Amino acid sequence: MTKLYIIKIGGNVLDDEKALSSFLKDFASIQAPKILIHGGGKIATKIGDKLGIESNYVDGRRITDAPTRDLVTMVYGGLLNKQIVAQLQTQHCNAIGVTGADGNLLKAVKRPVGKIDYGFVGDITPADVNSTFLYFLLKQNVVPVFAPLTHALGEILNTNADTIASAIAIAMSKHFDIRLIFCFEKEGVLKDVNDAKSVIRSLNGELYQKLLKEGSFHDGILPKLENAFTAIRSGVKEVLIGEHTDLLTNTGYETKGTLITA
Repeated sequence: MTKLYIIKIGGNVLDDEKALSSFLKDFASIQAPKILIHGGGKIATKIGDKLGIESNYVDGRRITDAPTRDLVTMVYGGLLNKQIVAQLQTQHCNAIGVTGADGNLLKAVKRPVGKIDYGFVGDITPADVNSTFLYFLLKQNVVPVFAPLTHALGEILNTNADTIASAIAIAMSKHFDIRLIFCFEKEGVLKDVNDAKSVIRSLNGELYQKLLKEGSFHDGILPKLENAFTAIRSGVKEVLIGEHTDLLTNTGYETKGTLITA
């Protein structure tokens, strides 16, 4: 089976022009089928402040009311996505910027109102991924670059980029041998959050459950780990959590981050 790299890049890198440029250069040089999913970064908040659109968060999650939904559609799906695609084109990487609405690539369900009304937020499953069209794009040597936006009933919905990456990885695992890579600002998953060198090099379900019970993981890494193990349990061969500067190492055999396998 052909290898497919599904790579998610997050907030802090998107906010740093130099770091993003260096990352995109590395990404463009990967000589294999690849998909990029980007998060939002702080740019939507900055532009929102200028436009008088206030950002509201509950437990670190953005509440997406109607003005915020319009803002993130413009910033994530427009400005940020097209800047990334333009930079990739200069590196001779034929990228196409998409949201979930384009080519019906990612359908979603608007999150039901529970204790908290998250507003225009979409929840997706691997069944919501149009894997046939995605496979066709990859076969044409086109590199899809996903903004963290999905759609339902004619509306654009803000959707967690880690979840999108995990759902795409699961959906594409019937066509490819997948390595899903979550890039962020640390070298990997740390056993001790205060020690940058305490990287857990390999992790399986058993060790994960043991460390979870011991309370080893920092809150911020838990959603990534949950998405990683959901992917592994659903047919994705490998998930890697590592530093964005180590991307090329982490697409090779000897990895530097945390490699998660079944």
